Amino acid sequence: MATRMHKLTRRQVLQMSAVAGVGLMVATADPATADPVSVDPVSTGGVATGGSVFVHGVASGDPLPDAILLWTRVTPRPEDVPGSGTGPDVSVRWEVATDPRFEEIVRSGTVRTGPGRDHTVKVDVTGLEPGTDYWYRFRYGGVGSPVGRSHTAPAPGAAVDKLTMAVVSCANLQAGWFAAYRHLAAREDLDLVVHLGDYFYEYGPGTYQARDVVVRPHDPPHELFTLSDYRRRHAQYKSDADLQALHAAAPWVVTWDDHETANDAWSGGAQGHTAGVEGEWQSRRAIAQQAYAEWMPVRYTPGGRLYRRLTFGRLASLSMLDLRSYRDEQVLTPDDPALDDSDRTMTGARQMDFLLDSLDDGEVQWKLVGNPVMMSPLKYPPLLDAEVIDHMAKMVGFPVPPVEGQPYSLDQWDGYPADRARIVDHLREEQIRDVVFLTGDIHSGWANEIPADPATYRSTRETVAVELVCASVTSDNLDDGLRTAPRTSSLVVERTVRATNPHVKYVDLDSHGYSVLQLTEDGAQMDWFVLTDRTDPHSAAIWSTSRRVPAGSSRVQSAERRLP
Repeated sequence: MATRMHKLTRRQVLQMSAVAGVGLMVATADPATADPVSVDPVSTGGVATGGSVFVHGVASGDPLPDAILLWTRVTPRPEDVPGSGTGPDVSVRWEVATDPRFEEIVRSGTVRTGPGRDHTVKVDVTGLEPGTDYWYRFRYGGVGSPVGRSHTAPAPGAAVDKLTMAVVSCANLQAGWFAAYRHLAAREDLDLVVHLGDYFYEYGPGTYQARDVVVRPHDPPHELFTLSDYRRRHAQYKSDADLQALHAAAPWVVTWDDHETANDAWSGGAQGHTAGVEGEWQSRRAIAQQAYAEWMPVRYTPGGRLYRRLTFGRLASLSMLDLRSYRDEQVLTPDDPALDDSDRTMTGARQMDFLLDSLDDGEVQWKLVGNPVMMSPLKYPPLLDAEVIDHMAKMVGFPVPPVEGQPYSLDQWDGYPADRARIVDHLREEQIRDVVFLTGDIHSGWANEIPADPATYRSTRETVAVELVCASVTSDNLDDGLRTAPRTSSLVVERTVRATNPHVKYVDLDSHGYSVLQLTEDGAQMDWFVLTDRTDPHSAAIWSTSRRVPAGSSRVQSAERRLP
């Protein structure tokens, strides 16, 4: 961002945090009292080791022009592990500085935590300067935490040359290593990290792994039901060194999808929840949301609202949606008359009003929407191989094989056409431009134009927005499910998908990885990077493709080159 101060170079990152290859050593400015975190992903299973107090790293999130939210967890005694409910209440000191050596500490204080919040720590640090880099750390019992870097958003109305963000979703520890996070942590240009949901998976070991291989078994060794279960799963994921490195490198802006609670969740239940056998849904959801509030760097209080809006000067706003807490139950088949019920909702009335108001903001150019599930209409192509169709149906929960022309997934916005129509009609009637939906969930990369009317798009090419979809970090996609070699059978499916859905300008159904989005006054560009092997902790990341959206166009174009 244009107003940033103390730009940290890669050399400084290596010196201060010793992030080298797949190894990580993060220390405070005082090595004698630092809590070092080191990892060899082969010998340790990707778990950061060596730290006795700050085992789960540090993080920041939800940057405002004058505030950043800081997070960590302390382990007062070795037995006070996540989910144990044991340990004393303790005081943890925090410090924020304008330099990585903490020679200019501008904010500091002490915060209490204890077993009631699983010894997690969250501090909303206010009174900061807009558009400024900050470094932060924690101290407990004479031990210092790893150092994290964050920065505030630009001031409202400030000119911003560019905004660069990582876009990620769907990270399944059982299915692979988080090399995508490692590669992102090594970048110098990220202003923030946007995580669109499925930060972890609630399944037990042996479910939803990498083809037939469990790369890293889940803990606890069963599906999650209790508060202790959800806390332990959060802790397991945050023990991953690559995830810790990315949390420490830049502020995150997050939302949940379904797997932070249970598969295909809706307001009154979930496909992955059996009432009675697995307890009451409202209790399970409340437990999962409590653990999320404790363990994630987000301004969210259980019982409150997760959806929110952040702004970045005049250049952009980012509205993060919650598409699980308020939605009506999914219909199972496209011929269910309830599908066209105008009262069925994905967002709930208040969140819909919030979104439309956010899109109306004429004070910012780019209106980004953090949108966990696909907004664009997507219909099945002419029937392919029976095995392909069967697998695609199972992926989205269809009880019977679909037929040509039916919506691909009724868990997506296709299952809530009335709510989608409200948004599309609003954008068209108010002539709002430069709207970009950032989407995860579908475990594949896409670039779509959102049609004003899908029925007439082929002839009119009228669009109201674009949608850019990141691939999964590790979660299964089409070739994984079919047990075929990458970029073989999926190529046929991709061609037919695009032929049937002409507003789809790019699709990759096979790859795992991450995306990087950059905004300027002239346009938006997303780069897709793919991992060579999600099951390899040393996996390389290769630039795959880029798509550009010229300002004012709501059109997706091929980009000539990747972002610098």
